Amino acid sequence: MSNTDVDALVLPIRSDEDVVRLRQSVREQMIACGFSLIDQTKMITAASELARNTLRYGGGGEAHMLKLLNGMRRGVAITFIDHGPGIPDIEQALTDGYTTGGGMGLGLSGAKRLADEFHLESEPGQGTTVRISKWKPY
Repeated sequence: MSNTDVDALVLPIRSDEDVVRLRQSVREQMIACGFSLIDQTKMITAASELARNTLRYGGGGEAHMLKLLNGMRRGVAITFIDHGPGIPDIEQALTDGYTTGGGMGLGLSGAKRLADEFHLESEPGQGTTVRISKWKPY
């Protein structure tokens, strides 16, 4: 069974104001899909962390937000894309407490825990793409 992506929305991530707009758009999409307040909060938090990473470490980029349909299941996916320096060691970057920016080191690993699906691709010098998804329980 394959996913069908519908209603793609592309949002720039070039400033702190864009991160705020992204958070609001995620909230709107999650509400439109009927997610609980807890699931809304999880996805907004994960998206906010990834958007901040896109801005801070990737030099900006964009987020592609999609409503997902898979049979009777509904969900929301957000893909964050930057063309920054990339992540040289993905395994290390996903380790709790690891940081290159002086923070708590919970951004990537925290986003992974908050999402139902998490996929990260990165190559040094080529940028980073992270996709998170949240599915509405039956």
